[in-house]
Amino acid sequence: MEMVECSLVATLAPRSLPGRVRKALPRPAVLGGRARARLRVRSAGLGREQPPPPQQAAVRASGPDHRGRALGQAAVGLAAAAVVSLTGFSGDVSPLPTPPARAESLTVAFPVSKAREVNRVQRTLVETWGLIRETFVDPTFNHQDWDQKLQQTMVEIFPLKSADAAYSKISGMLSTLGDPFTRIISPTEYQSFRIGSDGNVQGVGVFINKEPSSGRLLVMDCIQGGPADRAGIHEGDELVEIDGKSVSGLDGEAAAQRLRGRVGTTVKVKLLDGTDSKRGGSLRQKEVQLSREIINLSPVSTAIISHRSDDGHECKTGYVRLASFSQTAAAEMENAVKRMEDVGVQSYILDLRNNPGGLVKAGLDVAQIWLDGDETLVNTIDRDGNVLPINMIQGHSLTHDPLVVLVNEGSASASEILAGALHDNGRAILVGHRTFGKGKIQSVTELDDGSALFITVAKYLSPALHEIDQVGIQPDIQCSPDILSLPRAPSLRENSEATNLEMDSCIMVAEQALEIEQTKGSAS
Repeated sequence: MEMVECSLVATLAPRSLPGRVRKALPRPAVLGGRARARLRVRSAGLGREQPPPPQQAAVRASGPDHRGRALGQAAVGLAAAAVVSLTGFSGDVSPLPTPPARAESLTVAFPVSKAREVNRVQRTLVETWGLIRETFVDPTFNHQDWDQKLQQTMVEIFPLKSADAAYSKISGMLSTLGDPFTRIISPTEYQSFRIGSDGNVQGVGVFINKEPSSGRLLVMDCIQGGPADRAGIHEGDELVEIDGKSVSGLDGEAAAQRLRGRVGTTVKVKLLDGTDSKRGGSLRQKEVQLSREIINLSPVSTAIISHRSDDGHECKTGYVRLASFSQTAAAEMENAVKRMEDVGVQSYILDLRNNPGGLVKAGLDVAQIWLDGDETLVNTIDRDGNVLPINMIQGHSLTHDPLVVLVNEGSASASEILAGALHDNGRAILVGHRTFGKGKIQSVTELDDGSALFITVAKYLSPALHEIDQVGIQPDIQCSPDILSLPRAPSLRENSEATNLEMDSCIMVAEQALEIEQTKGSAS
């Protein structure tokens, strides 16, 4: 029998937000950063020794500060044939020097699978368990014995023959935490996840989002001239299958990962034609083969809405739609606002509908385009209940013209942070629907086998300390569901004509709100 000793070191380096944002977050909550967990393995042949007695199959904890938690007795009767030793570090990220990190050593005994690929996933399981234990936002782990859960999952993985089956057991363990955003993805999925945050995607040029009320995956828009656009896929189409596999149960990001891939490869999709539902007819299925290409994403699209005031003067409203929060979002938003200021725009509509989020840092950078001073952009609350603000430092907005922000149930994560920052600081009026309610701070750790672990380590509160997670941002002015759904969102065409926007009743409501604000003067 072989004895395997594994030493885990999880390193989460401080990484400050650039620009005018000052951050003080728990170390695992580094925004935009990736942590790398390193696993070192030493093996030694032990001949045909008998397994150690049951009492040795235990989990032990100790720390230099003598505050290590008693983890309790492991599963009695476990045929232990390997020992894993973990050393974890915890501390705070702040602009000030970081205090020395505390280390905790854990020893875990577990049976080694004879299948090499399963054995590797066993080690990934221990990495995952240790990181959750030290950083997950809920210190009760959804009111369960997290140490017992490790032993249970290890026993379930032991007889398996494939890595996929073993990964599913880790996913099952994480699902018991009651947080769908704390999850593990395979090495292949992680590489796909990393594609796109720089503004370039190898895919088919389609925006997909999950409709909260029905769970359907709907096409929000297509990139003009992209593969999906050329194939006749339209806004409102429902995605049913990808390469012959049902998308039931997937969220928008998971479906997008399936659609992405190497340039030149193809993917087959089956959809229900959304135009038929608008006409009131039965839904028609369509199946198309799409070729993957490099898609240059521009998350910002603009238009100028002109109208005459009561005294006959021409008034211009700048419409800016932000489709996602990529690395280029803030720079493109800044350029768009500057161009519209140059042509005499007097008010703005910022459309965040169906924007599922992206890089939180990009959302904070966009907020600074509209805000002055040392305003609080968002607050964080960690597992111990500590509330920490993220503030601007001597911010200078590009414009003080009145602003309305459009939101709906498809606005999530960074969209909600931005909407909350602009609303609670008195800068904008919110129009639309209550937002999705995803206000979690996550760390992303690349594990030793190339997979990645997403952990919710804290939650966001708006500047006025309103809950975001599972609550959402409530608009000042509601738009009725039937009005909001036709159309769901204006076209993404660059510099689209205002005629496309006149059909949107929520934009009409926004214009009325802006007129009222203009009579009061500046909204800032």
